[in-house]
Amino acid sequence: MNKELIINSSADGVEIALLEDKKLVEIHNEKVDAKFAVGDLYLGKVKKIIPGLNAAFVDVGFEKDAFLHYTDLSPYAKSIIKFTQSAMNEPDFNFAKFQTAPEIIKTGKISEVLNGKPNILVQILKEPIAAKGPRLTCEISLAGRFVVLTPFNEIVAVSKKLHSSEERKRLQKIIEGIRPKNFGVIVRTAAEGKTTAELHEDLLTLVDNWKNIEANLKGATPPMRIMSEESKTTSILRDLLSADFNKIVVNDKKIYDITLSYLQRIAPSKSNIISLHTGENSIFDQYAITKQVKSSFGKTVNLNSGAYLIIEHTEALHVVDVNSGFKSVGNNQEENALQTNLEAAEEIARQLRLRDIGGIIVIDFIDMKLPENKKKVQEALEDYMKTDRARHAVLPISKFGLLQATRQRIRPEVNINTSEDCPACGGSGKITATLLLEDEMEKKLAYLATHGHKKLHILVHPIIHSHLTKGIFNSIIKRWRKKYKIKLQSQASTTSHLVEYKFLDDAQEEIKL
Repeated sequence: MNKELIINSSADGVEIALLEDKKLVEIHNEKVDAKFAVGDLYLGKVKKIIPGLNAAFVDVGFEKDAFLHYTDLSPYAKSIIKFTQSAMNEPDFNFAKFQTAPEIIKTGKISEVLNGKPNILVQILKEPIAAKGPRLTCEISLAGRFVVLTPFNEIVAVSKKLHSSEERKRLQKIIEGIRPKNFGVIVRTAAEGKTTAELHEDLLTLVDNWKNIEANLKGATPPMRIMSEESKTTSILRDLLSADFNKIVVNDKKIYDITLSYLQRIAPSKSNIISLHTGENSIFDQYAITKQVKSSFGKTVNLNSGAYLIIEHTEALHVVDVNSGFKSVGNNQEENALQTNLEAAEEIARQLRLRDIGGIIVIDFIDMKLPENKKKVQEALEDYMKTDRARHAVLPISKFGLLQATRQRIRPEVNINTSEDCPACGGSGKITATLLLEDEMEKKLAYLATHGHKKLHILVHPIIHSHLTKGIFNSIIKRWRKKYKIKLQSQASTTSHLVEYKFLDDAQEEIKL
């Protein structure tokens, strides 16, 4: 699979498109004024404790206080509170000598942990969505290319996606030998086959980031952002860069330099895949991204076979309806339904990633009678969703033909308006009453006639042209010629909308009125 990253920088921010085999599968928008992003660390102030919810509301600078549930506190919550106070107030604080506090119990009460409403270091778990504030976690982690650093514990874990037990043991042994005190480490899938030097360099970079967090906490007052997650460009590269990533195109020199520098640091062998777009055409137009965005967003999504999807969003869930349209591959109804559903499953998996749809999703597939066909469709959807980085779960198709799925929701859904204002009504939904159109045109004609115009052409929609020229002896055009004593011709224009008209002079130049 060929992966391409196209980065479009504008005054409003940065748009990042991920293509797989030339097909748009993800689009990210990083706004210039974006305040909150998943992974950012904040110094927050506990404002309110709600025992009934076993949760607290924390002020991190958003208009609505952020939500912190007991299950997101982390077993090391008391250590985090102690660390926050020490880093803020002790001038010679040294994390290597930091003594961790006892772990909290899984079934405890938040009022016992956050009593006194302390200042606390928190990480954004979910961005503000709709009317909700951000959701927080105290399970602080710093992600690198090969490892994830987790302070306050000394656990080494290796990704379960690494199937080789020998490789898992090798990586475990390496990390245990280089792990700093008071830090746990999670080894990522990308670490497979990497040397001790490569892993150590990645780990040292994350330790330096933690030292910056310590420095930023000194004398800080809440609410305050302590550390910002890397830009989406570098975070996507960090998570997705692989052997089949073969092109990165950027239209901004500054972002090009930052991305090139990052590539040279994390994957020097791939630094030749980046290029700077300098053409006159928009970078998104050049790579057919604009066209794909227009065809992929909106209520209706058409499939190549003639089938189509209807995607509806409610406050509680998303609903996808699969329709066969004019698709017909044979006389076998069951086979037709299966083939349409399999095609729809691929597009649905793409749409979930592309729109970043989260929460509960209900898919109404075309009815199939055979259980084995229902299983095929379910397995196909699961297979197509394997490349989705968001956590997800898919249930079997019910007897009503409905498939239920959930997908991790950490950011607002990507919603792009692909409709354009109607040239006839300007987006108002209303046009000039056709009954009055004739009078309106005559008034302007009278004005032109009284200002010396003796030869005119009127450019109109073909239907209006037929109306104006209807009748051999008494057409409207002939009546106007006689009344205003001018030479007047009507011309049909297929590019004019129904109530649009233009007056042209003898040289076929438009007369502005």
